[in-house]
Amino acid sequence: MKNSINYNFKKADVTDIPEIWAILQNAIIRRKNDGSNQWQDGYPNPEVIKKDIEKGVGYVLTDGENTIGYCAILINDEPEYLKIEGNWLTNTDFVVFHRVAIAEKYLGKNLSQKIIEFIEDFARKNTIKSLKADTNHDNLAMIKIFEKSGFTFCGIVYFRGSPRRAYEKVLV
Repeated sequence: MKNSINYNFKKADVTDIPEIWAILQNAIIRRKNDGSNQWQDGYPNPEVIKKDIEKGVGYVLTDGENTIGYCAILINDEPEYLKIEGNWLTNTDFVVFHRVAIAEKYLGKNLSQKIIEFIEDFARKNTIKSLKADTNHDNLAMIKIFEKSGFTFCGIVYFRGSPRRAYEKVLV
């Protein structure tokens, strides 16, 4: 059975910023409504998205012409991960992703997992076998996605003074 939805994953462009920001604003509200402290401190914001795009690390998930998801993907670029309270599974090159968010009307379709699959493909194309990410201890939805996607809880890292749960998945 062929899925009629045409998902594509590509580098974001500055023209995508309004759609990306709308998606993130809704995600910020969802986190708050879920009782999470994540993203309740003015981060992320349009300036962060603009910097992602300028650095070439912002990516969008699209359904035809519609932007329906966003994340930033970096290689070996997360200094806070060096200070983990715990242990990573690997100490080699890694792909790290941040700011994963899905458009409101596309929730419940496993699209965060779809983004992770695209990130896995990105890692393989760059001959990297490790994905690392983190989330707030109270972002139960993302924790569940990490667990479903085969990530292992490795310890605690800190961002802007807040502890975050760090995860890694080793690709085979």
